[in-house]
Amino acid sequence: MTEHDLPHEAPIAGTELETMLGSLERQRAIFAWKCGGLDSVGLQASHPPSKLSLGGLVKHLALVEDEYFTRRLLGRELGAPWDAVDWDADPDWEWHSAAEDSPEELYALWQEATDRSRTAVAAVLDRGGLDQLAPYKNGNGESPSLRRIMIDLIEEYARHAGHADLIRESVDGLTGEDPPRS
Repeated sequence: MTEHDLPHEAPIAGTELETMLGSLERQRAIFAWKCGGLDSVGLQASHPPSKLSLGGLVKHLALVEDEYFTRRLLGRELGAPWDAVDWDADPDWEWHSAAEDSPEELYALWQEATDRSRTAVAAVLDRGGLDQLAPYKNGNGESPSLRRIMIDLIEEYARHAGHADLIRESVDGLTGEDPPRS
């Protein structure tokens, strides 16, 4: 699980779009660093009293990427493995089912989801800017803009990068704010 050639910071004086994209990529890079390079035991570890695991976080953020950028932004149905889950019967499926997946499967699932997300955002941006509304409608019948979806993902990654930071330190002592520059 690596994110090569990604910014370590959003641009200092970029446009709104450049800043949002840079911030999201930075959060993805931090998350990849905090969760990367571990075996199954490391990915299943938690930091009590929480039951969150790094593997669960990886699978959850793969789902979040697909939910927000495939389903909400593009209006497309989710593919495998999400389409085979009975979410009503098991709304936390991604969290606990991650223990059954190998590190390679988890890392690939997340990487493929982020690749789809980047493609989706690029396609939407080819048609206009951050103000574009998604076809998705919330419970109030409102459609979020691309801007709102981007902010939601930045927030989701920042929250879970903090969780990953604590869990990873408990696994092998890895600490720090930013991945090492290669």
